[in-house]
Amino acid sequence: MAALNYLSPTFEKVLGPTLKQTVPTPCEQPEQQVAVSVVFTSASATAAALRRAATVAGSLNGRIKLVAPQIVPYHLPLESPPVLLDFSEHRLREIATESPVETTVQIYLCRDSWETLKTVLAPHSLVVVGGKRRWWPTKEEKLARRLRRAGYEVIFAETE
Repeated sequence: MAALNYLSPTFEKVLGPTLKQTVPTPCEQPEQQVAVSVVFTSASATAAALRRAATVAGSLNGRIKLVAPQIVPYHLPLESPPVLLDFSEHRLREIATESPVETTVQIYLCRDSWETLKTVLAPHSLVVVGGKRRWWPTKEEKLARRLRRAGYEVIFAETE
């Protein structure tokens, strides 16, 4: 299907932990590392979600995948987002470097963030979404609920 070609990440960067990292010997390496996905919602919410994901990924000897769907309005070409890609890359790299676990940053230019998330997240995977809790449902809580209904294991990381 040709429509899937636009879902390859526009930017992908693997960032190692800022702490000293030991390289496991081949017999210690798991056959398949657990990936904990973090969905970018806002800078502060994503920072909280990354802290929670680092705790989970660290205990599972896993890694973190920071997924950032960047919506491009239909009146613009898909290759020309309204927010410069360099700005988004720099902002996400700053957030991700705080993580003590290996983190991959992936930015997707898309028209519909929900369709992009359904395509790029592995089925039944562990996803962390950050946001504020209010007495009314916030957009982050709605996203977490929608991901749960779609079959993902979701952790909601509350921001202060």
